[in-house]
Amino acid sequence: MTLTVQDIALMIDHSLLRPELTDADVREGCRIARESSCISVCVKPADVRLSAKELSGSRVRVTTVVGFPHGSSTTQTKLAEAREALAVGAVELDMVLNIGKLRSGEDAYVGDEIRRICELAHASGALVKVILENHYLTVEEKIRGCRLSETAGADFVKTSTGFAKGGATIEDLKLMRATCGPRVQVKAAGGVRTLDDALSVRLVGTTRFGATQTVAILAEARAREAEGKLVLPAAPGRLSGEY
Repeated sequence: MTLTVQDIALMIDHSLLRPELTDADVREGCRIARESSCISVCVKPADVRLSAKELSGSRVRVTTVVGFPHGSSTTQTKLAEAREALAVGAVELDMVLNIGKLRSGEDAYVGDEIRRICELAHASGALVKVILENHYLTVEEKIRGCRLSETAGADFVKTSTGFAKGGATIEDLKLMRATCGPRVQVKAAGGVRTLDDALSVRLVGTTRFGATQTVAILAEARAREAEGKLVLPAAPGRLSGEY
């Protein structure tokens, strides 16, 4: 299957989540996302207002995180965080589910929290991606997390925050795609660092990925497109960040 550079750009949530990033770094990241025609930037809650201002008039969406990175905030805290983010310009929320509660078998708690965030976001026309943080979960827990997210109304399930010891893997992406119905999309995060990584995750049904290496990925995509070689591989390769 032949692709275009724009096909790849529209998969990228350009990630600006490192704790040491300055306002200048965020502005530069927004410039990169805008000039690259990325689908969104993913920024820290304190940077939503700035990012919305920088991206005003562009098609780049502002995504922020909720309960990041451990998912252990109370439901009320997550709701407050989400409400403020939506009020100042976020149109997508990447929320970390309560990992400990999921592992404890507290499915009602986990599902209710996701449902309440989804209801709040959807009332504003925003999307919700639920971060499972797969590094800490068994296969059974990953499946439960996906099913709870889908039942609660999530728009995406997402592999990871990028801050645990492990990130996205092809195996997990296949599992998540197979577990969720077609309404729910899958996002990879943590480990998609090259164009070949991007093509591999797309091949297994992933529609978004978080990236810090956006410039390099799209430069390689332009080079291959010019050569007529920007195509999906026959089989997915191991991701650069898999460990």
